[in-house]
Amino acid sequence: MTAESAAASASTSGPAAATGPAGPGPEILAAFEAAKGFMPVHEGLALYAAATGAGALGLPLLEVGTYCGRSAILLADAARGTGVTALTVDHHRGSEEQQPGWEYHDPSVVDPEVGLMDTLPTFRRTLRRAGLEDHVVALVGRSPQVAAVWSGPLGLVFIDGGHTDEHANADYEGWAPHVVEGGLLVIHDVFPDPADGGQAPYRIYRRALASGAFTEVSVTDSLRVLRRTGAGI
Repeated sequence: MTAESAAASASTSGPAAATGPAGPGPEILAAFEAAKGFMPVHEGLALYAAATGAGALGLPLLEVGTYCGRSAILLADAARGTGVTALTVDHHRGSEEQQPGWEYHDPSVVDPEVGLMDTLPTFRRTLRRAGLEDHVVALVGRSPQVAAVWSGPLGLVFIDGGHTDEHANADYEGWAPHVVEGGLLVIHDVFPDPADGGQAPYRIYRRALASGAFTEVSVTDSLRVLRRTGAGI
């Protein structure tokens, strides 16, 4: 799929999610497609557009749930292009569905010494291969713990962490308050139909809209982009 055909599959509503390049360069797109992960190209392009637009605010772009760095490539390239920094938050031990015996388990990212998943080395190699190490600060820890000690404003928060209600709500409550006026909240794996996937991301998406603090900007399959237009969460 080309960048142009992928972008054409997205539907948008409201003001444009971003200004700037239509998409990442071919080398970045190739690195994204080669990286371990689950985000399809057309959703990645929508994330890139949002990150490029949010980068114009001059504030960091933060991702919750990094896995092996597939989407972080796009955030880091957008950060590089707009002169800001991308931040990633992940304990790198894998989410619920990535543990042994579950559908998305990958034994190649298990640390043989401790017998637990450890995606951090793969993540670092992903960034190095893409030439983006200098544009990312990796925050290694559990999202609520990191959020509890974070105090700075953010231009974009991308929530793509654990998909239980406990984890999704903790990510939303911990990080959405840091999105500045005009900044973007992006939520992945939003499935209105339970037959398509878990409902926790959908519920925090509905919560954000119901709060009156966020207004929907764009919809690209399971990726939702919201802009802060009011106070609170």
